Amino acid sequence: MTDPVTFVAKWLEGYLAGLGLASGWISVIMAALGVLVLASAVLLVDIFLVWVERKVVARFQDRLGPNRLGPFGLFQPLADVIKLLLKEDITPQGADKFVYNLAPILALATVIMLWAVIPLSATIAGSTINVGALYIVAVGAIGTLGIIMAGWASNNKYALLGAFRMVAQMISYEVPMVIAILIPVILAKSMTLTDIVESQSVWYIVLAPIAAIVFLIGAQAELGRAPFDLSEAESEIVAGFHIEYTGMKFGLFYAGELLHALTFGGLFATFFLGGWRGWGAETYPILGIGYFFIKAMFMYWVIMWIKYSFPRIRIDQMLNFCWKFLTPLILTVLSLTAILDKIMTGVPYWVYVLVMFLSNVVVLYFVYQAVGRYARKERQKVADPEKVRVAFAVKSATHPSEAS
Repeated sequence: MTDPVTFVAKWLEGYLAGLGLASGWISVIMAALGVLVLASAVLLVDIFLVWVERKVVARFQDRLGPNRLGPFGLFQPLADVIKLLLKEDITPQGADKFVYNLAPILALATVIMLWAVIPLSATIAGSTINVGALYIVAVGAIGTLGIIMAGWASNNKYALLGAFRMVAQMISYEVPMVIAILIPVILAKSMTLTDIVESQSVWYIVLAPIAAIVFLIGAQAELGRAPFDLSEAESEIVAGFHIEYTGMKFGLFYAGELLHALTFGGLFATFFLGGWRGWGAETYPILGIGYFFIKAMFMYWVIMWIKYSFPRIRIDQMLNFCWKFLTPLILTVLSLTAILDKIMTGVPYWVYVLVMFLSNVVVLYFVYQAVGRYARKERQKVADPEKVRVAFAVKSATHPSEAS
């Protein structure tokens, strides 16, 4: 009972071997069953997330949320699924039907594929590959393709505009997020997610807090959630890249968004919070699953907290923040981490942890000073716009290329 999943898997392997099947066929059948069980479990959790999201936002907005169907409104997601299944399926005139219908499937499938390499406990992982971190980056990039397919195939200029903005946002913030993932890879000296989790006797959020913050910000932008919800700015582009989708096709996009938030919570837990590690998790792997989902759900709550607390920013502010602030910052931290990791080879681990943490504190101090100076300059511009206008006029006369 300490590891029921492994017990059932071993029993099933023995049963199939007793039927006289070759070992190759047994491996194929076990792999197919593993995919089916993992994907089904993830999708069932996704249905539950609909209720969680609506309850959490209700508490933020001083409301009750779903409270009619079932105890505490727990059956409301089932009613929503039935409603989406019964809604009319409309395809816009002039749409590319194949690409239009493929886009929502691709958007949800890529999110499910990310779970293939996430270790859920000491003995449970979909696939342990030696380039797990690279796999996360590669599969995550496919989601961008689903969004641009949906916007282009809808034959709607607002959907296309929403897709362009979303893709520009995702591609921009993938850069600092991928660099942030490299820091746990350096600390663990492995790209295998299982090795990264097992090497965290001290959580990497302690050794690399800046990388954890940058990864969280990048995840928020990848999800298109406030303050980065420019793809769904109602006053500008109606409802984003999926405006033309109805029924269950829209439901797939919505399910993919919710599941993607939990997936990023799970990835954050894997890279920075020790994954499944916790008291007794190695002896009782069933506890490891619990620890992992507690950490993942906590980070999912943090993502919701940010979404429902901050206003939307302009697209120029969003892109400037990524390319002019986050990317140079995380590149600096990556270089510093790599240098310190090489220098401190062979030192006691507590010294290693302390130096890594203090190096991040020093970087944060200089970032705080730089941001403070920039904020003071911006406030001066607002306080004295005439002075700024005169300075701009002088610069335009002397250096027209720079002023432009």
